[in-house]
Amino acid sequence: HLVWWKERLQTCKKPSTLQLIERLMYTNLLGLDPSLRNGSLKDGNLNWEMLQFKSRFPREVLLCRVGDFYEAIGIDACILVEYAGLNPFGGLRSDSVPKAGCPVVNLRQTLDDLTRNGYSVCIVEEVQGPTQARSRKGRFISGHAHPGSPYVYGLDHDLDFPEPMPVVGISRSARGYCMISIFETMKAYSLDDGLTEEALVTKLRTRRCHHLFLHASLRHNASGTCRWGEFGEGGLLWGECSGRNFEWFEGDTLSELLSRVKDVYGLDDEVSFRNVNVPSKNRPRPLHLGTATQIGSLGVPCLLKVLLPSTCSGLPSLYVRDLLLNPPAYDIALKIQETCKLMSIVTCSIPEFTCLSSAKLVKLLEQREANYIEFCRIKNVLDEVLHMYKHAELVEILKLLMDPTWVATGLKIDFETFVNECHWASDTIGEMISLDNESHQNVSKCANVPNEFFYDMESSWRGRVKGIHIEKEITQVEKSAEALSLAVAEDFLPIISRIKATTASLGGPKGEIAYAREHESVWFKGKRFTPSIWAGTAGEDQIKQLKPAFDSKGKKVGEEWFTTPKVEAALVRYHEAAKTRVLELLRELSVKLQTKINVLVFASMLLVISKALFAHACEGRRRKWVFPTLVRLSPYWFDVSSGTAVHNTVDMQSLFLLTGPNGGGKSSLLRSICAAALLGISGLMVPAESASIPHFDSIMLHMKSYDSPVDGKSSFQVEMSEIRSIVSQATSRSLVLIDEICRGTETAKGTCIAGSVVESLDTSGCLGIVSTHLHGIFSLPLAAKNITYKAMGAENVEGQTKPTWKLTDGVCRESLAFETAKREGVPETIIQRAEALYLSVYAKDASSGVVKPDKIVTSSNNDQQIRKPVSSERSLEKDLAKAIIKICGKKMIEPEALECLSIGARELPPPSTVGSSCVYVMRRPDKRLYIGQTDDLEGRIRSHRAKEGLQGSSFLYLMVQGKSMACQLETLLINQLHEQGYSLANLADGKHRNFGTS
Repeated sequence: HLVWWKERLQTCKKPSTLQLIERLMYTNLLGLDPSLRNGSLKDGNLNWEMLQFKSRFPREVLLCRVGDFYEAIGIDACILVEYAGLNPFGGLRSDSVPKAGCPVVNLRQTLDDLTRNGYSVCIVEEVQGPTQARSRKGRFISGHAHPGSPYVYGLDHDLDFPEPMPVVGISRSARGYCMISIFETMKAYSLDDGLTEEALVTKLRTRRCHHLFLHASLRHNASGTCRWGEFGEGGLLWGECSGRNFEWFEGDTLSELLSRVKDVYGLDDEVSFRNVNVPSKNRPRPLHLGTATQIGSLGVPCLLKVLLPSTCSGLPSLYVRDLLLNPPAYDIALKIQETCKLMSIVTCSIPEFTCLSSAKLVKLLEQREANYIEFCRIKNVLDEVLHMYKHAELVEILKLLMDPTWVATGLKIDFETFVNECHWASDTIGEMISLDNESHQNVSKCANVPNEFFYDMESSWRGRVKGIHIEKEITQVEKSAEALSLAVAEDFLPIISRIKATTASLGGPKGEIAYAREHESVWFKGKRFTPSIWAGTAGEDQIKQLKPAFDSKGKKVGEEWFTTPKVEAALVRYHEAAKTRVLELLRELSVKLQTKINVLVFASMLLVISKALFAHACEGRRRKWVFPTLVRLSPYWFDVSSGTAVHNTVDMQSLFLLTGPNGGGKSSLLRSICAAALLGISGLMVPAESASIPHFDSIMLHMKSYDSPVDGKSSFQVEMSEIRSIVSQATSRSLVLIDEICRGTETAKGTCIAGSVVESLDTSGCLGIVSTHLHGIFSLPLAAKNITYKAMGAENVEGQTKPTWKLTDGVCRESLAFETAKREGVPETIIQRAEALYLSVYAKDASSGVVKPDKIVTSSNNDQQIRKPVSSERSLEKDLAKAIIKICGKKMIEPEALECLSIGARELPPPSTVGSSCVYVMRRPDKRLYIGQTDDLEGRIRSHRAKEGLQGSSFLYLMVQGKSMACQLETLLINQLHEQGYSLANLADGKHRNFGTS
C-alpha cells in the first residue's frame, strides 16, 4: 500500500506539497515521522486512532472530524494540499508532521475535488455531545466517497454531484481487445469485446475511471514479445496506459474484476452485478481514436457544439457523444431518426424534460437518503413521461424512444407496463409529498421567542409531506413551542424587566432573549445584570437559576450566554417533536420506490434521450440540415443558414483519389463527409440539403499524424500504425477517408506505399477518399480497377491561381505552395529562391490546373451509392385564444389558417417554432398579460421565466409570416385586448408604432 501511495505522490507538482512530502516517513500507513512534532503514534492518542481507521481502508484518503474541521495528516494531508487547494496547518514549518484540513461547511467541495481526481475518501465522525473530563471523544466511520460513488450522506443532497466513474478492466480475447466497465453505484457492468486498439484507446480517452486494471493477457503482443508495446500492435495502448495508475490481474477476466471491485468498495460477496449489454447484430464498430479526434467528437472543430444548442449540456450532451463514439445498430438508428423526424414537426408544447442522473437516483433510494427536493424531481420525471403518453402528438415519440432507452440502460420493459408503473410511482409520491400547488403548513409563532428560531428549525421539514400524515406531530410541535415560550417567559422575562427598570449611566446591565443560530437554541444573553447586594427584589430568583450555556460538545459557549434547566428541557422536547417523523416518512417512501427502481432508471434515461433529440431537432432545423435517406454537402462547422459555406455534391460509387491545392478544401471535404456519414448512421440530422447514406459497418478517418515520444515512434510510424489498422479492417461496407497519405517520409517510397494502400482499399470494395500531394502516384502501374480521380478546383483570377473549394473530376497538380507560404509571412527572399530552384529542376514537368486522366473507371455497384452534400383556468384560456384569433384574423389574408397554440407552465415550444416569427401572449401568475413578438420563442420564454415571480407563466402563441407581420399583430393585440378589458403589463408598448391603433 505504501508503494501505491508513493507512486501517486510522485505526480504531485505544487511546491508546498513537495515540501510536505520531504517530511514523510514510509514506516506506517499514515506516513508519519514519530520524531517530528505531533508525530507520536502512542497507543490511545488521536494519531494512533486515525492509524487504526487507515489500516481498514489503506488506499483511501482519511478525513477525521476534530471539532469544526475535518483533518488529515501525513500522506493524506499532502493529497489534500495538492488536489483540494487547501493550505497546510501551521504553514510549512519543518519540525511538524504534514497536516491539513477543511471546515465542516466545506466538506462537500473537498470531496468533489478528491473524487474528481480519482481518490476515494473515508470520513470519520466524532460522537456529538458533552463528554467527561479528560476523556477522548468516540469516533466512527460515517461514510465513504468514491469516484465511482461520490455520494456521502448527512450533507446537502441538493448539490449537483459529479457523475460516478467506473472501474475499468482491459484484456485480450479471441476477437481482439475486451473492455469491462463496472459501475458500483448502479450494480451493473458492460462488456465491449472485439475492440480494435484504436477504438479501445478512444474509449479510455473519453471516460475517466476510478481504477484501471490490466489483464496479464496484454503482456504478449502480436510480435510474440513480452515487452508490451515494443513493436506494432499494442504500442498505442501502452502509451495511453503508461501515463495512468493501473494494476495487473490474472484469472477469469470478469469474475476476478468483480471480486476486485467488491474489495475496493467493501461490498459483500453476495452482491450481484447486472449485465447491461444489449445484443445487436451488424452494429458499426466504435470510432477509431483518429476518427473521433479529427471529426470533432473529441477534437476541433467540435461536432457536439453544432449538434446541440448551447443551452443543452450535461447528461443529454454526454448521451449524444456516446452515440457518435459508439454508433447504434441499424434498427436503433432508424428509430432515432424517425423520432427526430416526428420531433421536428410537432406543433404542441413539450415538457421541460427533467434530467436526473440514474446513478444518483439509485444511490439515494438504496441508502434511503432521498430528500423532499429529490422526490419532487423524481415526480417531475414521471409526470413528464405521462404527459407524453397522454398527448396524441407525443405518444408515438414515446413509443419510438423505448428501444434506444433499452440500449442505453440494458433494461427491457413493456410499453404498457412502463406507463402503468410510472402512474403508480407518481401517485405514490403525490400521496406523500406536499407539492408546490398545495398550501404549506405555517411555521410556529410564539411570544417571547424570536421568529427566526422557529423558521430555521421548522422550515427544513414543514411543507415536505402532506399534513394528514403528521397531524399528531404538528400538534405536538405547537404544544412544545408554547411550552418553550412559557419557560422563556417565566425564567427570562423577569430578569429583562429588572434590567429595564434599572436606570444607569453608560456601562449599566444589559440583557435580552436571543437566538443562537449556530447552536439552534434560544438563550438569555446579558452582562452586568447580577446584583451586588441580594435584597429579595423581583428577578433575583430567576438570576440565581441561570447557568452558563454549553454547546453540543460540552464546551462553554461564552461569557454572555445563559440558560436554565427548564428552558433546556423545553428545547429538547421541541427539537424531538416532528423532524424525526418526517425523515421516517421520507425513508419509507424510498423503500416503496426502490421496488420500482428499474422503471425509475428507465424513465430518467428516456427523458435524457428525449431532451437530447429534441434539442438536436431544433438545432438541425435552425441550421437547415436534413434527414438522410448526400447532395450539396456543407462543412458541419459552418452555419449554412448564415450563407458562409461552399456546397459540394458527392456521388460516390467507388474509391476517390483526390488531389488539390493547399487550402483547396481537401481536409474539409473529408471531415464533412465523415461527419455526415456518422450522423446518418446514428439516426441524426446531417449538414446537407438532401442525403442518401448506406449503413456503414465502420467509418475510419485518418488525418495528419504526430510523433509519439511515449511510444518512441516517429510521426510516420504512427501513421503506418493507423494505416495498418484501417487496411486490416476495411470491408465492402466501410467508409475510409485518408488525408494526404504518406506525407511523413521520402517522396519516392512514400508514393509507392500510397499506391499499394490504394490498391488494397480498392480490392476490399470500400467507399472512401484518399487525398494526396504525391502526384507521382499517377505514373505508377496500379492494379486498381474502380478508382475515380477527383480534384478540388482552382481558377485563374487576374493572373493568380485561387482555389474554388469545389469538387470536380480529374487531377489537380497545382499545390499553391508558394502562394500559401507568402500568405503566411515567409520572407520574400526565401520564396523567390524557392521559385528559382523549382523552375531549374521541375519546369519541364510543371503543370497547373485540372487535367483529365487517360482513364476513369467507376463501379457499377449501385447498391453502394452514397450521395453527399456539403451542406375554470381552461375556459379562460380558450376565451383568450378565441379573442386573439379574432383580432389577428382581421389582418390576415387567410384568417382560417390561424391557430393559437398553448404552452403550459412547465412546458417549452416545439421545434417547429425554430426560425419562425411568432407573436405571443404571456399569462403571468398575477393574472396580467404580456404581449410580444420574437424569432426565438424558446429563448424568449426562458428569458421571461428567469425573472423573479414569472417562473410559473404560461403562453399562447401564433406563428406568422415574417417579422413585420409579427410586429403589426403585437401592437394590434396590445391595444385591442386592453379595450376588451384584459389587464396588460406592457400597455405602453402599444404606442410605439403607428399601425394597429384603431
